[in-house]
Amino acid sequence: MNNRSSNKKKVRIKTKIFVPLVFIIAVLFITYFFPRQGSFKYNFNEGRPWQYGLLTAPFDFPVYKPAAQLKAEQDSILEYYEPYFVVDEEIQKSALAEFDADANLKARLAELAPEYKLYIRNKLNEVYNNGIMRSEDYDRIYKSRTQALRIKKGNVAESRKVETFFTIRSAYEKVLNDAPSSIDANILKTANINEYIRENVLYDATTSEKAQNEFIQQVDISHGMVQRGQRIIDQGEIVDSQTYNILSSLKRVTEERSGGTTRNNWMLLGQFMLILFMFGSFYTYLLYFRPAEYRNRKHVVFMVLLIAFFVLLTAITVRFELFSIYIVPYAIVTILIRTFIDSRTALFASLTTIIMSSLMVPFPFEFIVIQIAVAMVSIFMLKELSERSQLIKSSFFILLTYIVVYIGLELYQEGNVNEINWVVLVYFLINFIFIMFSYSLVYLVERSFGFISGVSLVELSNTNKPLLKELSEKAPGTFQHSLQVSNLAMAAAAKLGANASLIRTGALYHDIGKMANPAFFTENQAPGMNPHAGLPFEESARIIINHVKDGLKIAQKYNVPQQIVDFIETHHGTSMPKFFYISWKNANPGKEANEADFRYPGPNPFSKETAIMMMADAVEASSRSLPEYTEESLRNLVDKIIDAQVAEGYFKSAPITFKDIQTVKDVFVEKLVTMYHSRIAYPELKRPEQ
Repeated sequence: MNNRSSNKKKVRIKTKIFVPLVFIIAVLFITYFFPRQGSFKYNFNEGRPWQYGLLTAPFDFPVYKPAAQLKAEQDSILEYYEPYFVVDEEIQKSALAEFDADANLKARLAELAPEYKLYIRNKLNEVYNNGIMRSEDYDRIYKSRTQALRIKKGNVAESRKVETFFTIRSAYEKVLNDAPSSIDANILKTANINEYIRENVLYDATTSEKAQNEFIQQVDISHGMVQRGQRIIDQGEIVDSQTYNILSSLKRVTEERSGGTTRNNWMLLGQFMLILFMFGSFYTYLLYFRPAEYRNRKHVVFMVLLIAFFVLLTAITVRFELFSIYIVPYAIVTILIRTFIDSRTALFASLTTIIMSSLMVPFPFEFIVIQIAVAMVSIFMLKELSERSQLIKSSFFILLTYIVVYIGLELYQEGNVNEINWVVLVYFLINFIFIMFSYSLVYLVERSFGFISGVSLVELSNTNKPLLKELSEKAPGTFQHSLQVSNLAMAAAAKLGANASLIRTGALYHDIGKMANPAFFTENQAPGMNPHAGLPFEESARIIINHVKDGLKIAQKYNVPQQIVDFIETHHGTSMPKFFYISWKNANPGKEANEADFRYPGPNPFSKETAIMMMADAVEASSRSLPEYTEESLRNLVDKIIDAQVAEGYFKSAPITFKDIQTVKDVFVEKLVTMYHSRIAYPELKRPEQ
């Protein structure tokens, strides 16, 4: 007992460190990725009314030209831009030297008459002096407005028309076409003159890009100034194109002025404080209102990861302007936490996610109203996820909520149906598709975090499942007992607000270990058959107790979820098979029994569901031995068994009250009376006297 309590203390200490650490890491991570591109606190759209009060210029600032106008002016002036080229004189020298060498060594050139060689060399020299350029560069410049380029020589650049240059093809044609009558053009073609014609006018990318940037800078990026204190716009006024341009300029200047290191540090501190407060609120909620979830590390990691993921997704979407923020399916946070934990926690987690995300998005008021409405509808529609159709139905209601709330907000703010941006409805439809696929996320979360959903519980409780089918064939009495225990426990769970689906499934599996030795359990024995006869009481007790260990082995073999395994482990707790223990004591008067031989391994129930299960199992089994089934006899039986369990302290670790236990007793009696009610004896038909 001391070791167990010390281990619990160690776990408690570790949890006190682990859970805050998870929250701190999430706060730091989100703060790091939080957008910091500016501090302009107003949102506006052209053609929509200004939602804030009177705005005056806080400082002097230029009115920047709209992007489209600025680009048009820059494109216009670039029509007069001339790219830069350089002449590589080494190419000319190399080509002429190669020709001179070949003229003496290669047969096809050596056989030419001296006047042919002299003509070719002079013509090559001429075309190289003019300049030879790539045909792609020639065509591009020829199509330009100026049809000119600049030849850079040292620090001087000379403008020349592109027609004064050759391409390789035009240079070759020049050599052939300019030949005098004394020179045969066919003989010239045999000299392979094209081998000595190469491009020597090369594009200077560095100088050209620099010159192009300087050329663009001649266009003034602003037109006019707004003086400090000048009125810009007042509440309710429509943001026209001119005002929109002024507001955009003010936003740009404000963001540029906030780019200093000192101001960025203050901004970072403010973001950290806001994120810390939101996560701190959620942490406090778990600590004081959901202590069981607070101590469950998997639940904490799951919820914090889910919140952090959607906040980071929002940050990335806003920072890089990937797509509309309304495509992000924030309802998944509500759906998953509602499915695996509870409604209140799901709502609190959703509020935390929505408020942190609203700090980054445009039109935060609109965003908060729409997303909170969707979160509430998600909770209403998913009281318990037990069928796939529920999620599909919820998805449609979520889509309808998006549409109705958005249109309602637009009509309230604009007062005109023509101002509604119908494209947003397409974003809602994409959001709806993502939520439809969240069913697959339920499966992934179950596998990753060891959770179990209502859908999985329904599937597990199907009596055609191989394991339950095997139980019904090998131990039919045990199977019937499990069904009766399931009915009792479900009724009590529903009355107490516990998880009825979980306890129903747990009841069906709690005795699967009896399949190992079915004949040793009373409910499977035929009249007159008792395999315990002749066995030592310790051996009989060992066989009975081992059905828990055998159940754990079978559950592991069939990959039964841990939540169901808990019912196998705890349905007897650390109690004793009293029949064999008392029989041993009676057979060995004055001796002390080794209690370890007569005690189940446990642990005792630690949840409301496992506590109800332990009570239902004991009551149902004992009710079979009653000589008569009256409400009084059933009441006495239920009180006797459950009071004994309470007195033994089997429910000390379970969150169940005396009031809950009394409710369970009342439900059990009511159900047992119904199960064992007497049937009406049908009268026999009397024959009429002859």
